[in-house]
Amino acid sequence: MGFFVDPADGSVTLTVAECVLLSGSTAAPLLRVARGAPDVTMVRGNFRIDDAPHDALELGFATLGDNDNEVFLASAAQTDPAARMVWAPGTGVLIIEAFGNRDRLWLRLPAEPREAVWGGGEQMSYLMLAGRRFPIWTSEPGVGRDKSTELTRQMDRDGMAGGDYWTTNYPQPTFLSSRGYACHLDASCFSALDFSDPARHEVEVWSGTARFEFFIADTPAALVGVLSSRFGRQPPLPDWAIGGAIVGLKDGANSFVRLERVIAAGAAVSALWCEDWAGIRQTSFGRRLFWDWTWETPRFPDNAPRYPDLPGRIAQLEAQGIRFLAYANPYLAIDGAQYGEAREGGHLALRLDSDEPYHVDFGEFDCGVVDFTREETREWFAERVLAHEMLDIGIAGWMADFGEYLPTDLRLADGSDPMDAHNRWPVLWAEVNARALASRGKTGDVLFFMRAGFSGVQAHCPLLWAGDQSVDFTRHDGIGTVVTAALSAGLVGNAFSHSDCGGYTSLHGNVRTAELLMRWCELAAFAPVMRTHEGNRPDDNLQIDSTPELLACFARWSRVHAALAPYVRHLCDEALASGLPPQRPLFLHYPADSALWTVQDQFLYGADLLVAPVIEQGAVKREVILPGEHPWRHLWSGEDFAPGAHRIAAPLGEPPVFYRTDSEFASLFAALRDIQP
Repeated sequence: MGFFVDPADGSVTLTVAECVLLSGSTAAPLLRVARGAPDVTMVRGNFRIDDAPHDALELGFATLGDNDNEVFLASAAQTDPAARMVWAPGTGVLIIEAFGNRDRLWLRLPAEPREAVWGGGEQMSYLMLAGRRFPIWTSEPGVGRDKSTELTRQMDRDGMAGGDYWTTNYPQPTFLSSRGYACHLDASCFSALDFSDPARHEVEVWSGTARFEFFIADTPAALVGVLSSRFGRQPPLPDWAIGGAIVGLKDGANSFVRLERVIAAGAAVSALWCEDWAGIRQTSFGRRLFWDWTWETPRFPDNAPRYPDLPGRIAQLEAQGIRFLAYANPYLAIDGAQYGEAREGGHLALRLDSDEPYHVDFGEFDCGVVDFTREETREWFAERVLAHEMLDIGIAGWMADFGEYLPTDLRLADGSDPMDAHNRWPVLWAEVNARALASRGKTGDVLFFMRAGFSGVQAHCPLLWAGDQSVDFTRHDGIGTVVTAALSAGLVGNAFSHSDCGGYTSLHGNVRTAELLMRWCELAAFAPVMRTHEGNRPDDNLQIDSTPELLACFARWSRVHAALAPYVRHLCDEALASGLPPQRPLFLHYPADSALWTVQDQFLYGADLLVAPVIEQGAVKREVILPGEHPWRHLWSGEDFAPGAHRIAAPLGEPPVFYRTDSEFASLFAALRDIQP
């Protein structure tokens, strides 16, 4: 069944499986169209995007086309149509075409009182999106992300770098509704999901045509499975990645010495991650990396490789059962050797006003943009850089950073508009990384992880990380945002997520406390991958090996993470079969309880574990919601609690964690309490 149009007043509805997807009239227009006048500014990955739409029309009068799957929309009866909609009932696809050279459209969908909506990619501030507008544009998320704080305002003054609740490395124009449907905009142009009006949802599209996909399912979990199939499922995580912690150190050759001390303290270590493997560059922001992806070239400060005989050291670690991980991104420093090679091979994006490479200012150093719209360039970077320089010396994984910086004022090899290519860039970057792994038969064994993303990244990227949180407990940029990030990303098809244990960004006197690092270790143990990071200013911040107490804390929680490996393997298998992520919002298993729709500070780890991390500074108790109808057992005391809300003690070392007593993994969970410092 297609559109129903009332010939008396031109009102139109589209109902699928008793779910009203579209409804419009002249009093409540279904579509708005206009011509845009964009103004885009970028400063180091932070964007200001403005528009001045004109020649706008509100379209609420519908007439049927050749059949009930086609309608033409006008502003009133007896006026010319300004848009056309075509519905494909077998596929759930809606095509919209605006007439008259209009390149902006706003689709309105009906909303119901108390309706919940989730999705939008990897959102950091809000799991439930109702009441707010979310622009869909991959970018730096900002530092602070809260306009009421002085840190955010200062970062805005320093370069538009404060961010806001909606800024994210990984946006996606996809949302799920508690009414039992999901909607996806199949486009990479700038768009926005606007849920600020309680009477309607609005999707803004910076294009004159749009392709929407609708999915119907009985439960949120079923919708997640459908979306996971649509975008592509990730391979299961390798055993080594879930069987202990990845220790992040960027201390040159001294990293190996420090790693031995971490192991001697009883830590379960699966890998050493040294993002500085290719050298460092000291800037006012902190210790940055030298963006020329090879270990051999002499670097600052002592004109020697940062990691002498790195292939030999990697082999030594491998003999101990420990992998070595590195770092790469899709930009090349203009003072590095690979930049010259890329320029000679035509692998760099160009300026608009000449055939010279376009340079991006990354903060006291400039880089060329590797142009992934060119097939030869994708192959060159995958083979020459990622495979030859990294995989072939034994590197077992890397942080595949950035991807969200594509400027909008450059020239791409395929002639595409950078405004349309910008959101696609993380997907192209993920595909290049996946191609490198496949070229060496390493898919499912070598592990790369990304922060940037967009629709389709799921098919290529095996693991997300939540980006560059501040080293604090703040509401919009601190430890708690990584929970929201994992839950929101999981709803749109990204099964596996983790974070920088301890946070990353330390600026203007904001440094890690021992409490923060300990609480982050507690949280990281209950993620599929546990990985530490020294941050942008390692010398100013506490590290996992800064004190005996911190080292003992980390060692304990790394052992908890390793002990959970059989359960995590079960969750990986479940993700591959059903699309369900390991870290899940409570409503995913208990959708009838509307009180759970907004819960974002605790999560189900699979169906059998409930984790309520302490994400508030100084807290030694916290409210915990135990869903369902069966009792939950407190991991640390062994006490059973009835479903409902409880105030639970949460001293350092005992974050509220509960498990189902009827779980087949109950004995494994119970044994975790015996793992002590």
